[in-house]
Amino acid sequence: MPLGALLVLLLLGGAGPASAHAALDSTDPEDGAVLQRAPGHVTLAFSESVGLRDDSFRVLDPGGHRVRTGDTGHADGRSETARVALPGGLGEGTYTVAWRVVSADSHPVSGAFTFSVGKPSTTVASVDTGPTEDPLTTNLHRIARYLSYLAAALLIGTAAFVALCRPPDAAPLRRPLAAGWWTLLGATVALLVLRAPYEAGTGPSGALDPDALGDTLTARPGVLLLIRLALLGPAALFLARMFRTPVGDRHPRPGPLAATAGGALAVALVLTWAASEHASAGIQVPAAMTSSTLHLLATALWLGGLTALLLTLRSAGDAATVARFSRVALASVTVLAVTGVYQSWRGLGSWQALTGTTYGRLLLAKVVLVAVLLAAAAVSRRWTAALAATAAAQEPARERVPQPAGGPPAPEPPTAPADTGGAAPATAALRRGLRRSVLAEAVVAAVVLAVTTVLTGTQPGRAADEAARTAPAGGVLPASVTTIPFEIGTAGRGTVQITLDPGRTGDNAVQAVVFGPDGSLAAVPELRLSFTLPDQHVGPIDAELVDRGGYWSANTVTLPLPGTWTMKTTVRVSEIDQVSEVRRIRVER
Repeated sequence: MPLGALLVLLLLGGAGPASAHAALDSTDPEDGAVLQRAPGHVTLAFSESVGLRDDSFRVLDPGGHRVRTGDTGHADGRSETARVALPGGLGEGTYTVAWRVVSADSHPVSGAFTFSVGKPSTTVASVDTGPTEDPLTTNLHRIARYLSYLAAALLIGTAAFVALCRPPDAAPLRRPLAAGWWTLLGATVALLVLRAPYEAGTGPSGALDPDALGDTLTARPGVLLLIRLALLGPAALFLARMFRTPVGDRHPRPGPLAATAGGALAVALVLTWAASEHASAGIQVPAAMTSSTLHLLATALWLGGLTALLLTLRSAGDAATVARFSRVALASVTVLAVTGVYQSWRGLGSWQALTGTTYGRLLLAKVVLVAVLLAAAAVSRRWTAALAATAAAQEPARERVPQPAGGPPAPEPPTAPADTGGAAPATAALRRGLRRSVLAEAVVAAVVLAVTTVLTGTQPGRAADEAARTAPAGGVLPASVTTIPFEIGTAGRGTVQITLDPGRTGDNAVQAVVFGPDGSLAAVPELRLSFTLPDQHVGPIDAELVDRGGYWSANTVTLPLPGTWTMKTTVRVSEIDQVSEVRRIRVER
């Protein structure tokens, strides 16, 4: 596929449902709601299934003290919800709910929101929802993930190179196979131990908590890591059997049954990644899982095969082995291109996400690196073709010599010397050039794998767009709060507290609460709210408030431009009495 076509296909995408990294869809009570009676529980709804922890909820009272909550679970058995029971007798004021869950793709997500009982407090308890990730734990976890990817590529790719490319001497490849196996074992154990502090956003010392480790071993990410560890046993037996060859035969040749078993082991290993990351959640999960599995296998065949080819070229690699790997690499690149385009479309979701999200920018960096990798691969293919042509030219011609009937057999024609250290200068030069280009491929491929590791831990563009449209997905968002006093004859003096959330351009939520002269909630027949931007001749925009039984609200009011807006509030307290007040508010970009 031409690179230009690949880039065009990569950027194609349209709006769609969220993909991976759970986004908060709604809360009950709603963020900023003022309730006449205290709720019995708090419920959160997400865009995908989430895992719960013992400390998934923290509820703080108006004074900032933690409220003792009940059991945490899924509402009505739905895996995409989270619910915690609240104690009875909550007092008047504003309560803050901090939450933390684990997405279906194994990444933690956290945030916070507020609700009020009776009337809002003059001050709201500040709450730190906790970092989504502890820096040290995150870096250790990321290093272990990268090593696990690299080790799997080395293990699977080298074994496939031995079976498919049939090098004349496979003995030098025993060491990278052993290194890949042991590295994958160590990285998997590290991921298993770090899982609990990674989910909790705490330091690595949290790995010493036996209860947390027990919870990890029963959760889906931990179970998948245990399966990966269990598969390493049969993988070691397969490799040992493959290299158990007759004396004098330096090339292991697994039979059809053994090759099938090895392929099944490779697929099973790769599935432990696909089932725990972005492909396991969001849209088109079966297709995404298939694509992710093929993508990881193709990566292993290419990257692991490059390492094996380098070692083979250093010893006694022949042109036939190089040509076979060239065909394997070409097939791998084709699979990578097709699956990469699909996964990019699924992860991005929109053109804006390409430059407007971290996921999109990382994807652009990966595309540039892949372009460099393809250029290096093209150079390697030219060296491969030249080496094959030179080897063919040096092959001696075997002429058929007539033999008299019953006579002695004709002597064998002389054969060309093996292409070893005493190879012809042209062949040696070609091999050195190929070795350098393959080394460049391997280095760039390792960098691509590092970017991919970060990419798989980054919120996809679809989910980022969904989270940006849903408040509050990442904590208590800043809001514009305006208190407007009003007075109507004998009706007395009251106030209207209007919250514009988040108080920025675009879609905003509006909550308005009316208080009587004694500070208690007051019911009024009608409350109207409009916004005008005189400098730009925009408006009036009617907020279309709806009486929610104790407070008035509008889910969406779109303020298209930043600037100083005029907010007009009209309160009607009877059939004939009403008053209008005007305030100026600042709307940021």
